[in-house]
Order: sequence, then structure tokens, then C-alpha cells
Amino acid sequence: MQKKKNFLIKKTFNYTAPLFRHPNSFHHLFYLHFHCRSLSLYLSRCPLCLQLFGCSAAAQVKTSRDTKGQFLSVNMAFSVGVMSAMYLTKGITVSVCLGQVPWGRLLPYCLSQVLGAYVASGLVYLVYYDAIMDFSGGVLTVYGPNETASIFATYPSEFLTLGRSFLDQVIGTAMLMLCILGLGEKRNTPAPEELIPPIVAVIVLGISMSMSANCGAAINPARDLGPRLFTLTAGWGTEVFKCYNYWFWVPLVAPLIGGVLGTFMYLIFIDWHLPDPEPPVEPSKLSTISDSVKNFMYYL
Repeated sequence: MQKKKNFLIKKTFNYTAPLFRHPNSFHHLFYLHFHCRSLSLYLSRCPLCLQLFGCSAAAQVKTSRDTKGQFLSVNMAFSVGVMSAMYLTKGITVSVCLGQVPWGRLLPYCLSQVLGAYVASGLVYLVYYDAIMDFSGGVLTVYGPNETASIFATYPSEFLTLGRSFLDQVIGTAMLMLCILGLGEKRNTPAPEELIPPIVAVIVLGISMSMSANCGAAINPARDLGPRLFTLTAGWGTEVFKCYNYWFWVPLVAPLIGGVLGTFMYLIFIDWHLPDPEPPVEPSKLSTISDSVKNFMYYL
């Protein structure tokens, strides 16, 4: 048992997908290796794609008053964004930094995700500007039947308590982590490399379809903060942060806790119970075994 608990220090999660590969398999908890070597590439592949697909669908459904799409349309669009970019949430980024990615990289990753989501929200606003203005009558608000702030960021239902909304975000992100961590586990039938992006997309789709009625299922601080900052600067004003008794901090904090919780759930209930991988036999040992067999057969 002590050997398995050393997983927290030395064991890695060695994904087969290029996004998850790690050059050393004995130093970290699990490694999500971003192939984005520059900030611009990272922005283009990750939060920008996710937000552009998802918020565009939300704008189309909202401004058409459900005549050009439905609730499912938005969920599917976000999932397509995940599949196209393999976008991993900041909640996952914090979990990754628990013993594997240097903490010095956390801040640049988080800022780039927020900036990417901000830029994507701006593009959605430009594309659907006329539709948004026609729908809202030119008044950009957070409340009421003609509110448009929810196109970009997440907001709680009016009946929802603060504690329930916080729990909602924690569970959603924990389920995301719990589901994706086993995809590349070689000791437990890993998913084929080519199928990892659509599998992750289906996981996100399942969470969105089942856990987004309360407060949008952000399961990602950057996905919510970037668009919220955009609406702050684009005409919705400070109400995007003040509304619902300053609720904006919930999708920033709860997913971080959920990501760590989901990670430890996987470790405690799954990973520590899997058999240790058998070490490869060295060629020198193989020759020694072969010589021993030959000698044994000779004396027979």
C-alpha cells in the first residue's frame, strides 16, 4: 500500500494521445503536455475555439428565441469546440500542477486561457451584433426576458441558492476529471489515441446536458471569466459582476476545487487498485535465460 501511495510523488499518467504525452514516466502525478509552444498557438487551439463554437450557438439560439436552435444545440456546439481544440479547463490545469507541471507555468496558462476566451467573445459579439441589438432593443442587460449577458458568461437560476450553485460546479468539474483521467491508463484498457478527442467531447456533452440547468455548467474558470470581462467592457457594465449578490466568484473557485477532488477520487478509488505494470525484461536477461534453457536441455 505504501508503494502505491508513492504515486502522488513519482507516478505519472502516461496518455497515448499527443496532447497527453510526457517524456518521463516516473516523476509526476499525471502530465497534460501542451504542444502549444507559443501563446498565439495556444490561444488559437484552446479557449478561442471552445468559446467561439459555444457562444455562437448560444447567441443564435437566444436571439432567434429558440427558432434556430435549442438548448441541446448549445451543448453540442461546446462539445464540438472541445473536440476540435482538446481544450482542458483551468480546473484541470491546477490539478496537473499538483506535483507535475511546474507551478511557474500555471499563471501564463491561466492568463492565456482567459485572454483566448475574451477574444472569442469579441468575435461572437461582432458576428451577432445586429441580432443582439435587435433582440435586446439596444439595451444590454443581465436581467429580464431580453437579457443577453448569458450568451457569453454563466449565471445562476433565480431559485438557486449559493451553496447549491457552488456544489453544482464542484461536482461537474470533478466528474470531468474522473472521466478523462482513465482514458490513457495502460493498466486498464486505454482508449485508442484517435478516439480520445471525441470521447472527451462526449464527456463534456454529457455533463452539459445533465448539469447545466442550474448555472450553465462552466466547469472552467477561464470559460466564464474571459467572457464576463468582455461583457464588462462591451456595454453590459459592472452589473455582470454585481448581479445575484456578486455570484461571479462561484465559477472561478468551485471548478478548481472540483478538479482537485476529481483527481483524488480517481487516485483513491481506481488508480491505487490497479496492478503495477510489469517491468520490461532486459536483453541481457533474456540471453541468460536462453543459455540456461540450452544447458538444461543438454543434460537431458
